[in-house]
Amino acid sequence: MEYMKRSVTCGELRATEAGKTVVLNGWVHRKRDHGPITFINLRDRYGVTQVVVEADAAEALKAVAGELKYEYCIAVKGTVRARPDSMVNPEMPTGAIEVVASELQVLSRCETLPFMVDEKSDAKEDFRLKHRYIDLRSFSMQRKIALRHEVAFAVREYLSGKGFYEIETPTFIRSTPEGARDYLVPSRLYPGKFYALPQSPQLYKQLLMVSGMDKYFQLARCYRDEDARGDRQPEFTQIDIEMSFVKRDDVLSLVEGMMGYVFDKTLKVKLPATFRRIAFDDSIELYGTDKPDLRFAMEMKSVEALAAKSGFQAFKDALAEGEARKAAAAQKGITQEGGAVKALLVPGKADYSRKQIEELEAAAKIYRAKGMAWMKVNAEGKLEGGASKFFAGEAAAPGLEAELIAFMGAKAGDLILMVADSKRKVACQSLGAVRSKLGKDLGFCDPSKFEFAWIVDFPMFEYNEDEGKWDTAHHMFTMPQEKYHPTLESDPGSVKGDLYDLVMNGFELASGSIRIHDPVLQKRIFQIVGFSEEEGQKKFGFLTEAFKYGPPPHGGIAPGLDRLVMLMAGETSIKEVIAFPKNSFAVSPMDEAPNEVDAQQLKELAITILEDVSGKRLEIQK
Repeated sequence: MEYMKRSVTCGELRATEAGKTVVLNGWVHRKRDHGPITFINLRDRYGVTQVVVEADAAEALKAVAGELKYEYCIAVKGTVRARPDSMVNPEMPTGAIEVVASELQVLSRCETLPFMVDEKSDAKEDFRLKHRYIDLRSFSMQRKIALRHEVAFAVREYLSGKGFYEIETPTFIRSTPEGARDYLVPSRLYPGKFYALPQSPQLYKQLLMVSGMDKYFQLARCYRDEDARGDRQPEFTQIDIEMSFVKRDDVLSLVEGMMGYVFDKTLKVKLPATFRRIAFDDSIELYGTDKPDLRFAMEMKSVEALAAKSGFQAFKDALAEGEARKAAAAQKGITQEGGAVKALLVPGKADYSRKQIEELEAAAKIYRAKGMAWMKVNAEGKLEGGASKFFAGEAAAPGLEAELIAFMGAKAGDLILMVADSKRKVACQSLGAVRSKLGKDLGFCDPSKFEFAWIVDFPMFEYNEDEGKWDTAHHMFTMPQEKYHPTLESDPGSVKGDLYDLVMNGFELASGSIRIHDPVLQKRIFQIVGFSEEEGQKKFGFLTEAFKYGPPPHGGIAPGLDRLVMLMAGETSIKEVIAFPKNSFAVSPMDEAPNEVDAQQLKELAITILEDVSGKRLEIQK
């Protein structure tokens, strides 16, 4: 029998439609039997409409209504009726009406549900992913997938309006060294050779600039073989952008405008026209991270000079060891920072228990801190508890207690936390982790508040102590800031790259840079990181070849679409805004990917399956 096709959705009927005959299609969301009368809440993507099967309805109609269960897919024909004022449901957009059924048709039946379809499922994550098609019916998931669509559409609107072309780049590419392992695709036609799935369209978007395309964007699918976590997946989507004849401020201004447009269009949230800019070094010093959460203040302070006056030998030893490392590096011509003692003021939390302080210390130790010192300011404005004896006792220099309290801006009832290490980065990152935990614990991280900032002036190079060589901090095609060009080889550690990250609420949203377009400068970068000209030709020959033919100055950026939508939706995992994500083990519980393939497929690809000594199965090229 042909089904009754809907004439309206379950979210559009209002009191003005009273008296109309309509057809609804949807799922039985709720069913209530009130004696001879049956109420059915019918749901589709657009909303919920209440359907009524009256006591005097035909017996055949009441028989179908009696058969209905949760999530049966049905068609309803009936008349729209305004509800009495006393029965209007203000929580539902359709709450002023109901549809009095004259016909009911079961389109398909539903077995016992693995979990209820409601506002948001409380089932365990893997169970939700196993039955993702059911999970996606929930109001929460429907809203988040709708938001993702709206954000993507707004991005396309904005960039197209700015003269950008949306251009697709290949997903089968040459394997090139980037930040993570490549996902490889074996070639049947060329046994022993592989395509790689792109970690990003980086090289191709630069080639598009050489091609004269000037302004490119793409909602690009990217693939990285790395461990999954809350804001990371093996496959993800980024808003890939590249522009010719631009400098850093042009890229930053474009993205500020795009974010303002997207937030206004989708959430009706007005963002500032420009975002705060923070130098990388300042971000590490103040917040202990290059992706600070700026929804709350609590800036860290350096207290090395005060620590040197204290009686705390552990602090003094860390500083001495740091100076020794710094001097040893200097003898090799390497610029390196010494040790640090970082302090954080937690207002009004002198009542923190020892257990709570130990939990904060555990957060610091994750980032290799050896410990965390603490002290409280009592009602008399004096230091007490923890490490206070080293700053206020006989071992401390005269006046140190008052000097520390004044420097920290501390008052009665405040808590002071300190971390020291011979490596400045460790001290900063460790106390920064404590700051981040405090922000969450103290309720400072309002998900409806959006605080953006640009992190700029990143180090161009990082010294690899294990291998005794310099590595690029990001990628090898980043332009070093012009003032450092004369000293690239002589002092790589001081060089700042023309790099920029967009951060929001403690997450990195986007990373970009102005690119190198001068082949001679590119060779210098290769040489600094120990990348021979022959190796560069082998890995990136098609790009370096293209750069012989008049490449324009260019730069770009790539905001993560998944992470952006996650934060806009008030979530903490990108799995919540991806229709069919993998779990934390890079597995899809729903379709059980990755899966084994049959012997014939492997034979066609010249691949043999071996087992290593632990019994794990490995795929290798024969």
